[in-house]
Amino acid sequence: MICHIGVMSKSGGAVTAPVAVRVGSIRFLVILSALMAFASISTDIYLPALPALSVALHTDPGSIQMTLSGFLVGFSLGQLLWGPIGDRYGRRVPIAAGVVLFIIGSAGCALSGTAWQMTAWRVVQAVGACAGPVLARAMVRDLYARERSAQMLSTLLLVMGIAPLVGPILGGQILTIWSWQAIFWMLAALGVLALLGLLALPETLPLSRRSSQRVGEALVSYLLLASNRRLLGYALSGGCFYGGIYAYLAGTPFAYIEYYHVPPQAYGLLFGVNIAGMMATNLLNSRLVMRMGTDILFKIGTGVAALAGIALAVDARTGFGGLAGLAVPLFCYVGMLGFIVANSVAGALAAFPHKAGAASALVGAMHYGTGVLTAAMIGWFADGTPWTMGWLIGLCGIGAFAVAVGFVRTARPK
Repeated sequence: MICHIGVMSKSGGAVTAPVAVRVGSIRFLVILSALMAFASISTDIYLPALPALSVALHTDPGSIQMTLSGFLVGFSLGQLLWGPIGDRYGRRVPIAAGVVLFIIGSAGCALSGTAWQMTAWRVVQAVGACAGPVLARAMVRDLYARERSAQMLSTLLLVMGIAPLVGPILGGQILTIWSWQAIFWMLAALGVLALLGLLALPETLPLSRRSSQRVGEALVSYLLLASNRRLLGYALSGGCFYGGIYAYLAGTPFAYIEYYHVPPQAYGLLFGVNIAGMMATNLLNSRLVMRMGTDILFKIGTGVAALAGIALAVDARTGFGGLAGLAVPLFCYVGMLGFIVANSVAGALAAFPHKAGAASALVGAMHYGTGVLTAAMIGWFADGTPWTMGWLIGLCGIGAFAVAVGFVRTARPK
């Protein structure tokens, strides 16, 4: 069904001129969710293959983990480029260009013969992949105000949760039946499907609302955006939380598969349990956010993440509980993504509805940018035990909560 939704004015209110958008259709939700899932599917599907890649490319685990850090570098910096482009030229065409770049990068990864070649192609893959999430978030802001956009983002993240749920399981099966190269060819094929899906995606940013700034000028305006205390609080707190998420992504393949001898196929199941928790909190967030507001749920999420991170660090250091001693706190930490991500993005973008693309890019870059550091630190400080992962996630959880309390003042729901 085609619904006519009033788009947002520069002051944040709805204007009278409607935009015809298929917002009520499942197809619209699925396409946006698929675009937002490019980051998770690009990392999660190859996680079970990390130990095998270390052997196949004749290198150490630290070098293989740099392929994850390289992806995060490209994903973080690329968002800063796509945001202003999306504000100036609309959403659909930049997304299509990014997907094409993603396909090229995926093919390059499949053909790589060394860890450094793969790291370079992962950067290319990431620069293309990040166009989807940053502009999909901006499309939601094009159509909805703060609490409603958080509710919509929770719904999208709920649907998007299918990707990280099946990604490691699918990656483990592909590795068992074929090879690690087939995983990246699969990603290239998914990129082709995304291009086809774009044909059914409407443009949500009309010509009258597009930015007149050149891309170079828009890049300079990031300094103005970053000076906003509220936006900075959401971005930094979310960045600390994401630092823990990527320490988890980089650390669990070796902690589970090598330290606790979990088969790659079973690793996918353990990973899926955490994603199920994330999907549950996204569903809960979509039900509560209109009543409680984005800020309260955001702070609850960071508080629980801090407690879970502390418990994980203690268990990783002492070995208490064995595998379960890692899995239970990680379930609690990852599950808070449902309360933290949608609310932090919606809260940050509410201050700049007329620069939704650039604001979304800045928040996304800061969210994923910390993952570059923590994923690399997993390799730098690896000691053969889960301890490095544990203390990193503990610090990230504490940092997320401290910034949320110190920078974000609770606002009434709108």
